[in-house]
Amino acid sequence: MFSTTSSSTTVAMHMSDGIIDAPTSAVFAVIAVAGLALCTWRARADLDEKTVPMAGLVAAFIFAVQMINFPILPGVSGHLLGGALAAILVGPFTGALCIAIVLIVQALLFADGGVTALGANITNMALISTVVGYAVAVGMMRLIARRTWTVGRLGVVAFVAALCGTLAAATGFIVEYEIGGAATQSLTAVAGYMWGTHALIGVGEGLITAVTVMAVARTRPDLVYLLRARPQSVAADTTRMGAHA
Repeated sequence: MFSTTSSSTTVAMHMSDGIIDAPTSAVFAVIAVAGLALCTWRARADLDEKTVPMAGLVAAFIFAVQMINFPILPGVSGHLLGGALAAILVGPFTGALCIAIVLIVQALLFADGGVTALGANITNMALISTVVGYAVAVGMMRLIARRTWTVGRLGVVAFVAALCGTLAAATGFIVEYEIGGAATQSLTAVAGYMWGTHALIGVGEGLITAVTVMAVARTRPDLVYLLRARPQSVAADTTRMGAHA
């Protein structure tokens, strides 16, 4: 849950070994495998000549950005989760696979997150944050479809989706801790700390997600999955947006 450095305490969603007990870890490992299997099956319909290279770029970008921590409070920092960003750019199923690959590499090669907790980490960051982030983005798209489409409004969608995805992932952590928490902190303390800090982390996540998505949409809106899956009523506006970028 926490890793301490000489200068600050980094609050990350990466759960370390021993935070939850072995039976709970096993249950969420099964959930993660089942979820990734579903994503693999569903992602086949989304993968094309645009999505495949974009998925590789998204995974590499998220891996690199997760190495950068931004300050939240004195002594507290956080980093990008990337679920909403991946879902908006390459779709929820391919996006979840991208995040899962990043988490597996981080756990096995960089000891970032416990190996026994990998299933829980994948459930929270690759599945929950991606699904919730994309669902929020789609819901907001339907509202925006009634108005003139702009890149700025896409940025608002990305910001809110990332914030909600971050809080949802934190909630997943809290649920897992309630089921099989093996540490000494009370659930109330863990919930308050996780929601409080990740509300702030979500703001940073939202800004990074919004800036990145807007940058891609200005130059190549055809590469943004959310725009390609957009409601038909905004099709013309999106085409003009790309034409005049």
